[in-house]
Amino acid sequence: MNSDFAHVLQQLVRGRKVAALGTLHGGKPFVSMVPFAVAADGALVIHVSKLASHTRDMLKNPEVSMLIAESESSEKMAQALARVTLQGRARVRERDHKGYAAARAAYAERFPDAAPLFEFSDFKLFVVRALSARLIAGFGQAVTIDAAEFKSGISA
Repeated sequence: MNSDFAHVLQQLVRGRKVAALGTLHGGKPFVSMVPFAVAADGALVIHVSKLASHTRDMLKNPEVSMLIAESESSEKMAQALARVTLQGRARVRERDHKGYAAARAAYAERFPDAAPLFEFSDFKLFVVRALSARLIAGFGQAVTIDAAEFKSGISA
């Protein structure tokens, strides 16, 4: 991945705070909105209630997709908006897991107002690791990247 693509990837993942999360719900696609943070190791961290369909879906099947997109603009065609869609695996991080504290800290740093939600027993912390991603940097500018390129691209 060249430096221009890496720059766009970093702007999206580090600059945006909300993603569309795709799960399988009864074998059918289901998309919802989730706030996310970025852990030091490049994983995406989400904190969601077990009352939500997507949480139950991830507990049954950890295969997910996430879309992070540039904000709409009257100056750009919708087709030219930068976006990245990743295919990943979501794993719950229980409080006694060695990676829980770091994931929680990353999320709480990005969303300090959400800190009280960590006291709710029905909320779960998930770490999503990208397996691959498709980055659209603009109209006609697309590249498929693997897990290592995703991680290095958001760390650049």
